[in-house]
Amino acid sequence: MHIVVFGSGGVGGYFGGRLAQAGEKVTFIARGEHLHAMLTDGLKVESINGDFAIQPVIATDDTTQVDAVDAILVCVKTWDVTKAGKAIMPMLDSNTFVVPLENGVEAPSQLAEILGREHILGGLCRIASRIASPGHIQHTAIDPSVAFGELDNRSSSRSRKLLQTFEHAGVSAEIPPDINVAIWQKFLFISAVSGIGAITRVPFGLFRSLNGTRKMLEDALRECYSVAIAQGIHLPADSVAKTLAYIDSLPPTTMASMQRDIIDGHPSELEAQNGALVHMGQILNIPTPVHAFIYHSLLPQENLARGLKG
Repeated sequence: MHIVVFGSGGVGGYFGGRLAQAGEKVTFIARGEHLHAMLTDGLKVESINGDFAIQPVIATDDTTQVDAVDAILVCVKTWDVTKAGKAIMPMLDSNTFVVPLENGVEAPSQLAEILGREHILGGLCRIASRIASPGHIQHTAIDPSVAFGELDNRSSSRSRKLLQTFEHAGVSAEIPPDINVAIWQKFLFISAVSGIGAITRVPFGLFRSLNGTRKMLEDALRECYSVAIAQGIHLPADSVAKTLAYIDSLPPTTMASMQRDIIDGHPSELEAQNGALVHMGQILNIPTPVHAFIYHSLLPQENLARGLKG
C-alpha cells in the first residue's frame, strides 16, 4: 500500500515509521525543521519496544505532489483537522480512504464534511510519544496500537487490507465490532487523564494516588460515560472501572500530550477534549462539573497560548 501519514509528530512519526520499517511505501507530510531533518538525516524512533531508524525518508509539505495514495492516516492535533482535510483533497481519488487517529471524537465527522463520508473510516490509536527533536520521535509509554473501521461498522476489504498491513509491520491493530464505541472508550480515558493531569501538572502516578484528585479522576470518567450513553454510544457498563484499572496499570511517570502542551505553555487540545464534553453535556442536559472546572480553569491559559485576548 501507499500510505500517507499526514502529521508526522509523536503519533504519525511512530506508526508511519513502523510501516516504513516493514517495507510499505510511506509518504510523510511534515513541515519546518522536522521535515528538513527527516529529509536530511532520516527518521529516528526511540521506543520502549526497540529503537529503529528510517533512511531515506519520503517526506514533503506539498500535498499536490503526492499521488496514487491508498490510505491516509491523519495524525495532526485536533485543532488542525479541518485544515488537514482541505490539504488532503489533492491526494484523494475514488478509492483513497482516510483514517483519523486523533484524541477526540469529532474528527471523522469533520473530515466527512470536507472529503465525503464514503472516504472516511473511524479510527484511534494508543501511545504516549512525542517529537524529542527534529527528526527524532520518542515513544515513552503505552503499548502502541491502532483500531479502525467503517463508520457504519460494515465489513470492508479496505479495512481488512489496512489491518493486514499494520499486522505485517508488527503493530497491534484491530477492527472493533463498533468503532464508535472504541473511539469513545479511548475518549473516556484521554479526556480524564489529560484534564486532571493538566490541572495538577504532575504525572499520572501522583494524581491517581491522592484521594482528592483520584475522586476527581473517577468523577471525570463517570461524566464522560454519561454523555456517551446520552449520545447513543453503547459503552459497556464496566467502562469506568476498566478505564480506571488501566490508568492504574500505566507507569507512574506517564503524562498525556495535552497535559505536556499546557505545562509548556503551548496551544492544546483542551477544546476538543474537556471543552467538547462540556458543550455536549449542555446540549444533552447532562451535568459535567469536573470537566467544566477543568475547561474553564485552563481556558485563560489556552487563549493566551493562542494569542487570543478574550
